[in-house]
Amino acid sequence: MTMAKKSAKEQEPMRLFYIFYSEERWNNWLSSLREADFEGDPDAEEMPPGFQTLQGFVEDITISVLKIVKLYQNERFSKEDALEKLGAVEGIVMTELPEDDDLAEIVGGVQISLLVLFASCRSFIEGDYEGDAKAMVRDGRKVAGDDPGAALEMAAKIGAQIIEGGRWSATYLKSRGDPTVFDEWLAEIETMSEAVASLKKFDEEPGEV
Repeated sequence: MTMAKKSAKEQEPMRLFYIFYSEERWNNWLSSLREADFEGDPDAEEMPPGFQTLQGFVEDITISVLKIVKLYQNERFSKEDALEKLGAVEGIVMTELPEDDDLAEIVGGVQISLLVLFASCRSFIEGDYEGDAKAMVRDGRKVAGDDPGAALEMAAKIGAQIIEGGRWSATYLKSRGDPTVFDEWLAEIETMSEAVASLKKFDEEPGEV
């Protein structure tokens, strides 16, 4: 059988030379955050510019990571390639800053929220994300304090369902109790839902950079 007659699924996933995230990009964002104003004008209604920059920082990482999954969905990457590329970006994004760095606390908080981004992508790629989203939101909040690992697993399944095309509900963010790390993960999943929508038509051809 000639290559031309092979179906897309019979062919090897097409190799792409696409840089999803780099240390240079990470460092550029850190430089922007160091120069940003997190105090702002106390009389202004909008959030201080620093937090706007921080929001852009998170959105940029989220979109970059979800591009890997999107290309996996489009059969551009094999499962192994997708997991490898995901791990490479995670290695950059989860780099711990020195304790004496002024950004250590801010970036550390972002890294905690981004745990669910990488966990959701892995759950989706592995195909392990069954469950009722509403029930997992309820149960995740209950166990977040005592068993954050179990809470993250539930949040990751919710995130994976969003990646698959599941519907996000803003009611998930409404809690009657004190906010927990689970609520931070839900906020990131909301960012993911917006990113998934923006990447609906995203694809890359082999060799593009």
